[in-house]
Amino acid sequence: MTEFVVMGLLPNISADLLPALSARDPEAAIAQCGWLITMYALGVVVGAPTIAGSVAKYPRHRVMLALAIALTLFNALTFVLPTFELVAASRFLAGLPHGAYFGIGALVAADVLGPGNRAKGVAFVLTGLTVANVVGVPVGTFLGQQLGWRVAFVIVAAIFAATALCIALFVPAHAGDPGRTLRAELRAFRIGQVWFALGVGAIGFGGFFAAYSYIAPVVTEVAGAPEAIVPVILVLMGLGMTVGNLIGGHLADVDLKRTLMVGFVVLIAVQMLLALTAQWIVAVGVFVFAIGLVASALSPTIQSRLMSVAGDNQSIAAALNHSALNIGNALGAFLGGLVIARGFGFVTPIWVGVLLAAAGLALAAVSYAVEARQPASVAV
Repeated sequence: MTEFVVMGLLPNISADLLPALSARDPEAAIAQCGWLITMYALGVVVGAPTIAGSVAKYPRHRVMLALAIALTLFNALTFVLPTFELVAASRFLAGLPHGAYFGIGALVAADVLGPGNRAKGVAFVLTGLTVANVVGVPVGTFLGQQLGWRVAFVIVAAIFAATALCIALFVPAHAGDPGRTLRAELRAFRIGQVWFALGVGAIGFGGFFAAYSYIAPVVTEVAGAPEAIVPVILVLMGLGMTVGNLIGGHLADVDLKRTLMVGFVVLIAVQMLLALTAQWIVAVGVFVFAIGLVASALSPTIQSRLMSVAGDNQSIAAALNHSALNIGNALGAFLGGLVIARGFGFVTPIWVGVLLAAAGLALAAVSYAVEARQPASVAV
């Protein structure tokens, strides 16, 4: 919710934080507020490897608690800071603990489910993210539209506070690896396939975020639907993400390579269909659901691929997936905002998403081709 609720409230945030620009040029104001998405994503990119690598030796349940408290405090800043610049800084800070938090949670779940079920464990944790898109993001968007966008972040901070309490009460003790250090974890960057996996996640998933980041103006300005329909479309996206995440975890355990390659082909196809039919709100709903489904099927697949090629560097690998996906978030939001600001309209970011997803597919194909020439590597 903390990451995605901004997307449904961009028109509201731009009108409040950039009133002069919003009155003069609404498209430019919305494009500039897209930087709030980018700043959060950059926080994840910076924080995920550094925090995860630094805390790998500590008990994982205690690390999760500390990170949940940090997420509570930094999100509280978003609803009290007064200016666009300060809100952007708070989004960066809120992103810092994100990758390590979900990465370590995924490790705990994967260990609990045991060998052969790694992707299912990752998908189980990521189901929390997809359920948030069914419930939290649409509800936060609706309340933000009715009561002011800052109310959404009051809710976010309260949920994180409740989460911290639940971790303290219910997450069992889970030892870290006392022998691991940040320097040891950073050895993952010496593995060529790790870079390929990061690139696939960053560039390929950038395609999803280019389309998703500006879905609110697509609904209201292109399809001509009332603002109240935006939360409905977000619910459909969340439902697709929930279903796709569970399907993706199963398919990735059966055949990771096929799931990855076919998933990108289908993502390209459904984004093209959305771009071609965006003037009809029913079609927007159908293809937004499909995009959410396919993209979320790819998410545990990409994380499992990264964990498979990272060897013993599991803590940083699990967190780096969130860095990669949030580079995609930043890239997609930035490029989508750029084409909007240049006057190409609100459908163009979807076509940007098509190109990025195609680049992700090409990079995945290169990765497997390189791996096939190195029999000593782990082929997954």
